[in-house]
Amino acid sequence: MDCILLQDDFTSFPIGSFPYDHAHTAMGEYHYYPVQGYTGQWYDPIVNANYRGPSWLITEMDGDRYMEQMRVRNPLTKNVSPLLVAGEVEWRDYTAQVKVRPLCTTEEAGLVFRYQTSLMNYAFYLNDQKVQFWKIHKKNRYVIAEAEYAFTSDEHYLLEVECRGSHFTGRINGETVLTMEDSDYAYGKIAISSYMPDQFTDVLVRTSEESYETFLKEKREKELRVAEKRSRYAQPKLHKVIDLKNYGAARQIRFGHLMGGDDWYFVMAQHQKRVHKDRYSNISCLTAVNMDTGEILWQVGEPSGLKENQNVTADLPFQVYDIDGDGYDEVIMARDFKLMVLDGRTGEVRKWIHTPMNEIPGDQLLGIEFQKHGFDRLNVDAVRIVNVSGNERPSDILIKDRYSRLWVYNSNLELLWKFNYKNTGHFPYGYDFNGDGKDEIFSCYNMIGSDGNLIWTLPIEIDHTDEIIVGKFDPDEDEMIAMVSGWEGFMIVDKQGNIRHRDLNGHGQRISAANYCPDRRGLEICTTTYWEYQGIIYLHDCKGNELWHMEPGSNGNIIAPVNWQGDGTELILLNGNIKYGGMLDGDGDVVVTFPDDGHPDLCAEVINMTGDARDEIVLWDAGRMFIYTQDRPCAIKDREYIPEKYPHYNSSNYRGEYSFARWTRRTGEEHEIS
Repeated sequence: MDCILLQDDFTSFPIGSFPYDHAHTAMGEYHYYPVQGYTGQWYDPIVNANYRGPSWLITEMDGDRYMEQMRVRNPLTKNVSPLLVAGEVEWRDYTAQVKVRPLCTTEEAGLVFRYQTSLMNYAFYLNDQKVQFWKIHKKNRYVIAEAEYAFTSDEHYLLEVECRGSHFTGRINGETVLTMEDSDYAYGKIAISSYMPDQFTDVLVRTSEESYETFLKEKREKELRVAEKRSRYAQPKLHKVIDLKNYGAARQIRFGHLMGGDDWYFVMAQHQKRVHKDRYSNISCLTAVNMDTGEILWQVGEPSGLKENQNVTADLPFQVYDIDGDGYDEVIMARDFKLMVLDGRTGEVRKWIHTPMNEIPGDQLLGIEFQKHGFDRLNVDAVRIVNVSGNERPSDILIKDRYSRLWVYNSNLELLWKFNYKNTGHFPYGYDFNGDGKDEIFSCYNMIGSDGNLIWTLPIEIDHTDEIIVGKFDPDEDEMIAMVSGWEGFMIVDKQGNIRHRDLNGHGQRISAANYCPDRRGLEICTTTYWEYQGIIYLHDCKGNELWHMEPGSNGNIIAPVNWQGDGTELILLNGNIKYGGMLDGDGDVVVTFPDDGHPDLCAEVINMTGDARDEIVLWDAGRMFIYTQDRPCAIKDREYIPEKYPHYNSSNYRGEYSFARWTRRTGEEHEIS
C-alpha cells in the first residue's frame, strides 16, 4: 500500500496570483524579505529582474483549480524556467504525478523531480511534440532521453515519474513513454515547471510503505543528530532591545567607537531616491546612537517614517572610522554632492570638498542610466577606506560611482588619483598584494596599482563582481582573491591575475571564508546566489571544490562567519527568521536557532560587543533592534579565540566577509597572540 507524501489540487488557494515580489527588487540579496500571502506547501525560487507581474496565477475552470504559469520565455533569460517547489529534499524513491494542460505546446512544460536546488534536478517535460527527460546541472542542461509524442493545447495530460534508485520511468495517462538511467541525484523535492503559459493541477507524490518507513527513520535520525548538536551549542539570549523611533533603516548601518574607547555606537542612514531606482540615492538623515543606552548622540537631517526612505537595495556612501588617528571615530560621508568628514562625537562637519564633476559623457561610461548624467557633479555610490599612500594605518578615502569610475583622496580630502576602465563592480577591495606597504585596489576584474594605473585585468567582459575577499585560504598557496561575479560565477584568482578555479553555479551574490570545518585543511568558502535562481548556498573547500549545496527556500542569507562558541569553529549566519534562519555548522545543519520572541528579521549583522571574544548577533528592521548574546559562558578558560575579521570600518551591502584564526593564551593578566 502506497503512502502519500504530498497531495495538492490547489483548492486551498484563493483565485488570483500566487504571492510574489511585485518589484522583483534586490532586497532579497541581503535582507530576509519574503513574499506576503498564502503559499501553502510551495515556494518560488526564481527572481527575474526582467519581468513584472506574477509568474503563477490560481485560476478556476468548471469547478477545478489550476496553478497557471504566466510567463513567456524571455530571450534575455532563455534557460530560466519558472518553478514552484514543494516537498522535502530527503525524499528518495517515490512516484510523482501532475495533470498538465500545455497552453503553448512549443516549449518545455512538466514535472521536476529529485529537485535539490533550482540548478540541480531532473525534469520530465512535454516539449514540441516530444516527451523528454532532462538533467539540469548548474549552467548545463541535457536531454537524457526523448521520444515522439503528439499532444495539443486543448487536452490535459497526466504526467507521472517513478523514481527507483538510478532508474526513472515516465508515464503519460498511465502509459509508459520513456525511461532513463542516471545516478547524479539520489534524492530531492518535486516542482512544477514550464517555459510558456501552462496549467497544472492534481499534484500527487506517493511512495511505498517500505520507502516511507525508511524516509521517516532517516528523518528522525537527522532530527536527533541535529538536536544533539544544538545541545552542545550556546543558544541566543536577548541582550538588549533598542527602539529605532523614526530614524530606522534597513542595512544602512555602521558600527564604531564615536566617543573613543571600547563603547560601541552605531550610525544609521536614511535616504531619498533620485532619478532611477536606487542608483542615485542621497543620504537624507544620519543618526548616531549609543548601543548601550539606545540614546541618540546626534542627528543630521530630518528622519522619516516612510518605507521609501528606509529601504534601499544599494549602498549609501558613509563609513565610521578614525581617519585622523586621534582615538575617536569620524564619519566619512558623501551628501549633497560633497565629500565630508564629520566629528563622530558631535556630527559637526570638520572638512569637506565638492564631489568631482562628471567630465566624461555618460554615453562613454558603463552603467550610467539612460547614458546621461543626472547631475553635473558625482552622486557618490560608495565609500571605502584604503591605504594607497603607504601610511602606518589606512587613511585614504576611495569613492566611486555605480559601475564605472573611482577616485581616491588622502585624509585631507586631496585628490590622489582617479581611474576609469570598463567596470568597477560594487565594492572594490584594498590590499597590499605586492608587499610594498601600499594598497593595490582590486575592482571588479581589474587590479589597479597604488598609483592608480592598471596592472592587469581578468579576461571577462560581461556582468560585474558583487563581493570580494582576499586571504590565505589554502595553506599550500599564497594569498588569493575569492569572488562572486554574478553570472560569471564563483572564482579564485591569484595575485598575478590567473583564474585558478571557476564554477558557473548561478548568479553569485555573497561570499565568506572562515574555519567552518575544523577537521579540514585551510578555510572553507561559502557562497550564495540571487537573481533568477535565488537562495542556493554552496560550501567549498580551500581550493574551491564544492563540499555541499542546499536551498533553504528563503532569500536574505547573510552567510557571515560567527565566532559563536569561542572554540575556533565558525558558524554561518543565515538570517534572523525563526523558521528559515539561524546558524549553520560546516555540515550544513542549523545548530543555532533564534527564539520566537517577536524580534525583527529583516536585517542581520555580526558584531563582538559584550566583553568576551565571542560574537553577538544584531537583528533589526526600521522600527526595532534586538541584540543577542550566548545563553552560557564560554567553556574555554585558558585561552581566547580572537579571529581577524573583516573590518567594521569598510561596511557595505556588497562586502565579502572573512574570519582568520587567531588565539590568545592567558598568562596571568597578559595575552599572548598565536
